[in-house]
This record gives sequence, C-alpha cells and structure tokens, in this order.
Amino acid sequence: MTDSPALPDVNREWHLVSRPVGWPKPEDFALVEAELPTPGEGQVLVRNVYVSVDPYMRGRMSAAKSYVAPYELGKPMQGGAVGEVVASNAEGIAVGDHVLHFFGWREYAVVDAKNAVKVDPDAAPLSTYLGVLGMTGLTAYAGLLRTAAFKEGDAVFVSGAAGAVGSQVGQIAKLKGASRVIGSAGSDEKVRLLVDEYGFDAAFNYKEGPVGEQLRAAAPDGVDVYFDNVGGDHLEAAIGSLNRDGRIAICGAISVYNNTEPAPGPKNLARLIQTRGRIEGFLVGDHYDLQPQFVQEVGPWVASGKLKYRETVVEGIDNNLEAFLGVLRGDNTGKMIVKL
Repeated sequence: MTDSPALPDVNREWHLVSRPVGWPKPEDFALVEAELPTPGEGQVLVRNVYVSVDPYMRGRMSAAKSYVAPYELGKPMQGGAVGEVVASNAEGIAVGDHVLHFFGWREYAVVDAKNAVKVDPDAAPLSTYLGVLGMTGLTAYAGLLRTAAFKEGDAVFVSGAAGAVGSQVGQIAKLKGASRVIGSAGSDEKVRLLVDEYGFDAAFNYKEGPVGEQLRAAAPDGVDVYFDNVGGDHLEAAIGSLNRDGRIAICGAISVYNNTEPAPGPKNLARLIQTRGRIEGFLVGDHYDLQPQFVQEVGPWVASGKLKYRETVVEGIDNNLEAFLGVLRGDNTGKMIVKL
C-alpha cells in the first residue's frame, strides 16, 4: 500500500441521529470524531476536498421507502464528493490522483476503487465535477433532452432556474435552439442573473405574485416544455400554460420536501387531455448511458464560456449542515458546495 505522510488520527463525519419531522433541525445531526479508516484490498483513502449538498438528501433522512435507501441513524451520511487519494491499496489509482465518489459529509473516506472515478483537475476545476460537469449537469441534460424530448423551436419554462440544475437546463435549451426560455427564481437578484448572465428570455420572482399569472405574462404563447424542480403551484401553472403535445419532466419538488402532510396535487390535470400533454418523472441514475455524450457536448461549452455556471461555496466541514439547510431555503445561486 502506498500512502502520504502526516495523516490525522481522527476523521470528522456527519451522522444523522434522529429523523427530521418537517424542517430538519440541528439536533437531528451530529459532527462525530471517528478513527481514521484504513483502505483494504482494492480500496483507496481519499481526503475530500469538495463535498456536495443537494435537495434529494432530505428524502434520505426519512425512513419512508424511496428510490434510494434512507440514511442509517448513527452512521455517516453520504453524498457526492471529490478529493485527493492519500493512500492506495488498489491497482490503477495512485496517491495524488483525484477521484469522484459518493462518500461525502466527512473529511476522509475509504472508497472501493471500482466506485471511484478519476478526474483531471487540470481539465476543469475540481468543484465542477460535482456540478456543471457532474451529476447535476447530467440531470439537466438527460431531463431536458431525453425525458422532456426537447426539440429546436420549443418554448421552455424552468422552475428553480437559478439553481444548479435549472440554470443549466435553460442554457442548454438556448444553445440548442429554443424559441423562448423562461425561468422562475426566488429573488430579484436571481431573476436578473437568469436574464443578464444565463441568457434566459424572461424570468420572474415567484414571491411577487401568483405563478400562473406571471408565467402567462412571460410566455403569452404558452410553453412546450416544463422542467420542474419545485412542484406545487409551479406545476399547476405550467399545466395551465402547456401547449398542444407539451411535455413536463419532473426532476424535483423542493416546495414540498419538508411538508408534514401530503401536498394537494394540481387542480387542472384534466387540461392534459385537451393539450395531449405528458408528465414524466425521472432519475439521473437511469441515464448514465448519456454520460459520454454529455461530457463531449457540454464540456466544450463550459470551457469556451458558452455555458456559464455559478457556485456557492461554504468553507469547512463544520458548516456542512448549514450549507445543506441553505439549499432547502434557496440560499444558493448555482451549485452549493462545501470546501473542506
């Protein structure tokens, strides 16, 4: 086994200690000191440099059956991370390599080599492998192009449009010939960002009035595609503005993640009969076959500046939880990342 000197004796990691009811509270979590793990055969020890916090993690904090296993109480939580290999007991990955893996929420992680993806920090900043060139970016790409079957000339509405996924959806739609791209966001500053930097044709602050009215004003000719990150009144508004043969891709529903009672569904679903509209949910994990195509197409857009991105970076493992809560509040612009 090869390793680098001066490793610490302890590893700090975030544990879930009780399952949140409604909004997560700090007492539902604990930052725990544990013994630094040692990699076994075929494993590497990674010093995490950046870890991801994402809205879907709220669902894993509940015991309810879902598409991914719940976090275990008293165990380290998981999430995307990118870091430097500091000890290796595996062929093909050396000390000093950088890898992408799924054991975030901790300073050091032992990872099976087969589950570690080598990334090049010289080709793109390490943080981008958690966002614009990572799972976030692939989510935007697959949801828009495959699930929503976007085609040139479509008018596209994106909710949560200043977030990591939404901002990329809108820009990809523009780059691929959308007739009009409309976004919703939660502040006037984010609205300006969507139009001035990301090239959206129109955007509105959903806190300033009924979403349906604002959408009709921004898209008087209706929308062909709705990419949903929010659910609730946004989904109902999109159905109300959907054109004939319109498509809705359900990526997330952050507006209801902390509800303690079931949220009412859209009241206008019958309009899908009139429009022959389609609603389809998707998970990025079902579309990893698109990864090579995604990197080949989006990578040059990022490198050339045609596709812009923002990151909200929070410093320190101590602030990992606060960064996650910030995502649920909508504090971030673009991808929320913790730098350890």
